[in-house]
Amino acid sequence: MKIMSVDYGDARTGIAFCDENEILAFSYCVINESYAPKLVDKIIGIIDKERPKKIVIGLPRNMDGTYGFRAEKCRELGGLIGRCCNIEIDYEDERLTTVIAHDILSSNNVRGKKRKDSVDAVAAVVILQDYLDRKNRKSF
Repeated sequence: MKIMSVDYGDARTGIAFCDENEILAFSYCVINESYAPKLVDKIIGIIDKERPKKIVIGLPRNMDGTYGFRAEKCRELGGLIGRCCNIEIDYEDERLTTVIAHDILSSNNVRGKKRKDSVDAVAAVVILQDYLDRKNRKSF
């Protein structure tokens, strides 16, 4: 099944997809939009084009496992998307995904503007890959 992930940010939102076999996540794009209604419109455009069966939204948690203000904003985004299209929405813990994304980009010598332009999409990949790995472990 084709799954889309969203790493929601104040200025940039990363988008990633996985293959039909749910094995490998890959970067799709970064949406540069801070106004939530316009962001939702752009996400819906991607959904209409790519036709995922599920959306996984990164859900920020504090290091002690509690949820903060940012988690509520992510749930609100999920609600807006859910009202616009009939698609299952799930959430995945996104603690440290941006740190991991920066590490991946550093190890591949991606610096400066190029890193800033791609880190959110890489974080969306990490979110989706974590989701897939957790899901696949449960099936064994």
